[in-house]
Amino acid sequence: MTQSDRKRRSTRVSKVVSTPTATKMQVIWQNENVREFLAEFISTYVMMVFGLGAVAHMVLGGKMGSYLAVNLGFGFGVTIGVHMAGNISGAHMNAALTFTSCALGRMSWKKFPVYVLGQFLGSFVAAATIYGLFYNAIIDFSGGKLMTTGPTATANIFATYLPDHMTLWRGFLDEVVVTGMLQLCLLAIADKGNNPTLLGTQAIVTGILVVIIGISLGMNSGYAINPSRDLPPRFFTFLAGWGSQVFRTKDWWWVPVVAPPLGAYCGAIIYLFFIGSNKRQEPQVLENPLAFEDHKISVLPKTTSHQHGVASLTPVSVYPEDRPSALYHP
Repeated sequence: MTQSDRKRRSTRVSKVVSTPTATKMQVIWQNENVREFLAEFISTYVMMVFGLGAVAHMVLGGKMGSYLAVNLGFGFGVTIGVHMAGNISGAHMNAALTFTSCALGRMSWKKFPVYVLGQFLGSFVAAATIYGLFYNAIIDFSGGKLMTTGPTATANIFATYLPDHMTLWRGFLDEVVVTGMLQLCLLAIADKGNNPTLLGTQAIVTGILVVIIGISLGMNSGYAINPSRDLPPRFFTFLAGWGSQVFRTKDWWWVPVVAPPLGAYCGAIIYLFFIGSNKRQEPQVLENPLAFEDHKISVLPKTTSHQHGVASLTPVSVYPEDRPSALYHP
């Protein structure tokens, strides 16, 4: 057998071997859970890179950064994340919003770990990216000592820390209220049965909402309002050299994990009470009255699907006439 014959045979064998593998990979890639996981990962990553990068400029760059720039970084990072994943996963980018969607029956609890894992990994990798990009500036600013408090603290680039004027439980209440405001407004933005944003503008309006929350309510606790924004970068700093102080400083670490889901759920309930329960619904005409019990419409229908093109950082409308499509699906 000549060398050219051996090469042709080897090529044919490799094609035969690779074809089933490629088919399996394609099947995996088209799996609904995989697509949602990847969408949450990349959208959260993009949001966090822009947001944490803006914080790094404020902490390390002097006149090159500002508190307003931080809010713009996170706000428009959210906008880009919504454009990136809104038609696939709904672009939650926030475990508190995912929790509320599941708690209200808008999404199956089976989706919860898929979404949260994607968000957490995206946030963790974003923190690692910012650390790598700003490493020299961090070391120069801190004198090589990675601190969580004091004038040369740099851990606050990655996670929130309670300021001196706040107590732990006031900070907890602050996170509950601010996250409640976020969820309350997001429901209004996406509620087709009320006065939603214009078609195609949900992403930009959601970003503006985050900016408004930051510039008006962000001072007290740093408005984490998102476990996926705070816990993974905090864990990264623990591994990267800041040590256990990132969890021990004022015992704050658990508040951005627990308070936002509670606040988001309360915000959704408040919206339903003040707005949802007061909306008039058209009477349902059933062709087969005997099927009424099987087709009874509830205020919060259970569904695992999401409205395409609408971020579930901008959660879909809670009314039956606005049930999202089943394409799937933040």
